[in-house]
Amino acid sequence: MNAKKVLLVKYGEIALRKGNRAFFEHKLLDAMRHNLRDTGLSVTREQGRFLVENPDGDVDAYIIIPRIRNIFGLTHFCPAAKTTATHIDDIRLLALDFFREHCQGKKTFKVETKRSDKNYPLLSGQVSAEIGGDIFESGLGLTVDVHNPEITLWVELRNNTYFYVNSTAGHGGLPYGASGKGVLLLSGGIDSPVAGYLAARRGVDITAIYFHSPPFVSERALDKVKDIVRELSTFTGKLKLCIVPFTDVQLFLKGSTHPEKLTILLKRAMLHIASALAEKENAQCLITGDSIGQVASQTMHSLAAVSSAASCAVIRPLSVMDKQDIIDIAKKIGTFDISARPYDDCCTLFVAKHPETKPSTKAIEKIEGQIFANLEPLMTAALQNAVYFV
Repeated sequence: MNAKKVLLVKYGEIALRKGNRAFFEHKLLDAMRHNLRDTGLSVTREQGRFLVENPDGDVDAYIIIPRIRNIFGLTHFCPAAKTTATHIDDIRLLALDFFREHCQGKKTFKVETKRSDKNYPLLSGQVSAEIGGDIFESGLGLTVDVHNPEITLWVELRNNTYFYVNSTAGHGGLPYGASGKGVLLLSGGIDSPVAGYLAARRGVDITAIYFHSPPFVSERALDKVKDIVRELSTFTGKLKLCIVPFTDVQLFLKGSTHPEKLTILLKRAMLHIASALAEKENAQCLITGDSIGQVASQTMHSLAAVSSAASCAVIRPLSVMDKQDIIDIAKKIGTFDISARPYDDCCTLFVAKHPETKPSTKAIEKIEGQIFANLEPLMTAALQNAVYFV
């Protein structure tokens, strides 16, 4: 009896969801099938796993994994051998053959068995003992180490039997688009792309919005944001970017506001416009890259004063993260080097020398109210004149 090479794919917390588990599974199946649509491979469910296999032969897992690794909701990719064998004698022989191919240079091992079929005549520990005994007596020279082995042979008894020794980690989370929609306030900095990634990883379908202020910022700043969108789209698929001309709003606020309050009012204007876009996109939240205390506009007082401008929930995935943690994620997802390019966004150029760090929300709302009749048409025009990049 032979075994064929397949790819066994694990998913995380959605396995714990009962009433809507099938919804999440179908989301993941659709995403995997889309990414592998030109390969001729089949993607099916296999008792708490997904199975990628070639109907006509073996799967080269290391070619396939990069095409599906960035799908949110998938946790591990295991290049495996699959067999229809169920009798322990057949499983022992196939397991030993598989192990021989992968144990070169190793000195210690253990066998771990997962038994989904509870009617199987042997318990998981008994299966592991049977296979482990064969390996120990095979002349390969390996000894058993159940605590810190150099190699572990995994055996999974499901509808079929699977063997694997290696796995590649995925991003986990929830399937993209399974948790509603949000508008991401995207700058060219390090933080907001990471916030977008983290929100998308929790299943939020994202539309990005960028506030562009020529001639105060160059087209290279916009190009940087477009490149960030392209990088994020490797996780989300197509990602829409709304580019809002913000110069008129900024100049009006600069000429109508005390410098120390300018940053707060600029950010409130952004949330007003982003909220209008959220309504247009049927989104339930705004997503920002704010981290508590990182800069003057991100003190608790400032965040409160800015948040009241939003007409929907404001999600801040980075709010309690240190800067180095954010940088580490940015490097992991490929946005750091893009964000590090030396082109400022509109906020950077309009920051006051001594911005207020403990603004009163009521005072800020009163100031904005006094100029809102002139500000609102500018914000409305800005969104109306926005252009989209996909």
